[in-house]
Amino acid sequence: MDSAAPYLTDRADDSAAGQVLSLVTGLARAADWLYDHWYVLALAIAVCWGVGEWVVRRLAAKASAERMALELVSTRHFDPSLEEIFRRGVQLARASTAMPWWAPRRSKAVQIRLRADGSAPLRYRIEGPAGGERLLSITPFGPDVTVNRAGPIVDKPRAHTVRAEFILRGKLISPLREVPLKPDPLQPLVDAVADLRAELGDLAEIRLDIQRAPKWALRARRLQLMGAARRSERREAQRAARWLRQDASGIEDSLGWQLQQLLTDKPASASGAGRRLVMPPVPRRVEPAEALGKLAEDDHLVRVQLLVMCASNTEGRAQARLAQLQAAFDVFGGRSRWAMRGWRLGPWRIGADHWPTRKGFERRWQLGHCQPPRANWVRLEELTGLLKPPTVHCRLPVLAGDLPTFTFGDPQLLLQGIYRGPDGRERLVATYAEETLFEVGVGKAGGGKTERALAQAIGWAHAGGGLVFVDPHRDSWPRALPFLAHDDLMPRVALVDLNGLGANPRVSSWNPLGMHHGQATHEVVEAIADAYASALAWDDATAPRALTILTAALTVLVAINEAACQAGRPEDQATIFHVRALLTDAGFRKAALAAVADRLDEETRAWWQSVFPTLPPDAFAVVLNPIARLAANPVTRAFLGQPAGVYNIRAAMDSRMIVWVCPGGNGPTDRLLTALLARDLLRAARSRRDTPEEKRVPFRPYFDELITLTGAAPETIASMFEDLRKYKCHVHGMTQLLSRLPTPVRLSLVQNASTLATTAGSKSAIAPITAEWGDDPSPDRVATMERFEHYVSMNVHGRRVGPVRLRGPHLDDVFAAQARPQQAGALERAAQANAQALPLETLTDRAAQQLGRVAAFLAAHAPAGAAAVRLSKENEWN
Repeated sequence: MDSAAPYLTDRADDSAAGQVLSLVTGLARAADWLYDHWYVLALAIAVCWGVGEWVVRRLAAKASAERMALELVSTRHFDPSLEEIFRRGVQLARASTAMPWWAPRRSKAVQIRLRADGSAPLRYRIEGPAGGERLLSITPFGPDVTVNRAGPIVDKPRAHTVRAEFILRGKLISPLREVPLKPDPLQPLVDAVADLRAELGDLAEIRLDIQRAPKWALRARRLQLMGAARRSERREAQRAARWLRQDASGIEDSLGWQLQQLLTDKPASASGAGRRLVMPPVPRRVEPAEALGKLAEDDHLVRVQLLVMCASNTEGRAQARLAQLQAAFDVFGGRSRWAMRGWRLGPWRIGADHWPTRKGFERRWQLGHCQPPRANWVRLEELTGLLKPPTVHCRLPVLAGDLPTFTFGDPQLLLQGIYRGPDGRERLVATYAEETLFEVGVGKAGGGKTERALAQAIGWAHAGGGLVFVDPHRDSWPRALPFLAHDDLMPRVALVDLNGLGANPRVSSWNPLGMHHGQATHEVVEAIADAYASALAWDDATAPRALTILTAALTVLVAINEAACQAGRPEDQATIFHVRALLTDAGFRKAALAAVADRLDEETRAWWQSVFPTLPPDAFAVVLNPIARLAANPVTRAFLGQPAGVYNIRAAMDSRMIVWVCPGGNGPTDRLLTALLARDLLRAARSRRDTPEEKRVPFRPYFDELITLTGAAPETIASMFEDLRKYKCHVHGMTQLLSRLPTPVRLSLVQNASTLATTAGSKSAIAPITAEWGDDPSPDRVATMERFEHYVSMNVHGRRVGPVRLRGPHLDDVFAAQARPQQAGALERAAQANAQALPLETLTDRAAQQLGRVAAFLAAHAPAGAAAVRLSKENEWN
């Protein structure tokens, strides 16, 4: 047994060696076979890779089908802090992982979409996993950002499209440039798309995909960077040693060093002759923080993918837009910068638009997959400018979708001015008529506010709208005359001119007490009494007796006119000048009270029977004095002294008339007349309550020189700006100084103005307007504007646009094609004919005879047994 053991051991060793040899031989043969048949291995690897990629793509597509989209809309005052933006970035990074466990990494991303297509200067959308919607819907930005659930966007095909992918170039471990929040970091991108023209099919979109960094990829990247840093340090040490040895050899071989050896007394061995011992430098220790840079820490490190697409139906515009966006991204560049991925061969560039990368780009673009280049590692702090919508520090252009372009003859649009775009193009801009409820224009004399109002009114008139333009100075009428002198407008234009110009002036007529238009009696009495009180500063505390006397007199005269109209004799109506006869002529008063006794209520009859006789004669002076001043002016006497006046502002509203009213001045008498007209306008607008809202025809009163008008009727003008919107009567007012307006008017104007505009002026005059805009622009900027320049804030689609700087429209430029100066005379005659203006002398004679006609009517309709009316000569109005 003992002699057999060595033999068995040798046999076992030989067997093991044979197995090893056989294995090595087999491996060698397999390697040799694979070497000879390498294509089989390559094919197997390709098949495995293809199957794996197909499975991954199918899973990624399935995961991407469950994505959601949110659109963030910021207000004008959105001003986030760095901490709020950083917290938003953390939310985005966290939401990118809210996917099923089986979802491939390429689908685990959150996408920021910055899009400009003409609907908004820059739309800001967030798209990501459906599971992250709850997390992303509540932002740290507070109420200044509205988050709306958004649907998919479907783009129409454009004729020309360019694509680009941006990667980080430069020193990859260095961060991007720290861009301050003021001005907004998005400003370069906004400026790059500011001249986008939707009508040409222009489109620009930026997509930034954010993906949490995988740990294994980060470790591999760090190992690679550390290895590269150590190799670099060793190369530097070797280079330094080589130079050190060369320097030492050079010194010993130099003539100076050899002379020094000859002159010394010491032997060469004693003096250290021979080659010096050179100690090579030791490689410096590589510090991880220095070698890894921004990749040294795991916290808030993400991978990003930046894709850009520009399109247009016009050749060259898409390429130019991409170049603008590329320049905009240069703002973020420092030692690390954004650069387009691809190769340049002379004038050609091979990138995302070409094979073989185009198909992969389109797949990532359509499905939202994130497959960033190896170099695209960033920290959230570097993306601060892209993690939020535009802020208050971003200047947004005004696009056609924000402010529509004015089209002549369109009844839905109201001209506002000329806007100059970032590309230098000018266009007429407008607001929607149904949203322009009230408008206020402020500015110094000659600044262009009246010209702008005229252009707006003329455009509205040509579109079929009705208006009344009240101008105390009459300058606007000859200015507008050539542009309204069209055959289709002449039947709608009426001129009420109370200036009495020319050798034989012609005047229209109006009876504020007239009942031939079917007004309600109490409304007529209230309107005239309120106009008196407004113009003369009466109220129940300062002039209660005067208000009572005037109201009682008006009640009787209106009852007389109602009876005359019902009897078919409107030419026998009393006028406001008959208040004197009613108060001072006992015979006329007795006949009047007898004729309308059954039309007066018990309280009014009791007042005339018991209170009136106790009043002293001097109690009537305060009521009669303003009427006497009106009668002393031949123009106002002729205008107000006709029994059946033609002027009917309610009929003008309903028939889309274009009425020009020129009161003729701003003295005490003119103020009373203006107050009567203003109060009648308010009464007429309120009377539209008898018409269903959908059948009320829009009507626009324009008040030039509000200071003059509100001096006569402050409460009336204030009520217009408060109430008339309900009756589709939209007021436009112009004034030089907002501070000179009465407080009720000023507060109502600013509170309810849909459009607020100002030209240049003194800073003190402009400050109340700019204060409404948060002093942006500042009074200093507005005060230095050129003539005819305006800052205007407007309401469009329910939101405020502006203040935007506009150039006021000049009639000779904007409506040059509509000017008909050769027909101006015909329009003037037609406007007077439509207002039934008659020679002043004719109306004056008729007004003088009206008291007799009224007395005759009362005598004919007095009850049986009533005394005849005796009129003395002193009671006649001469």
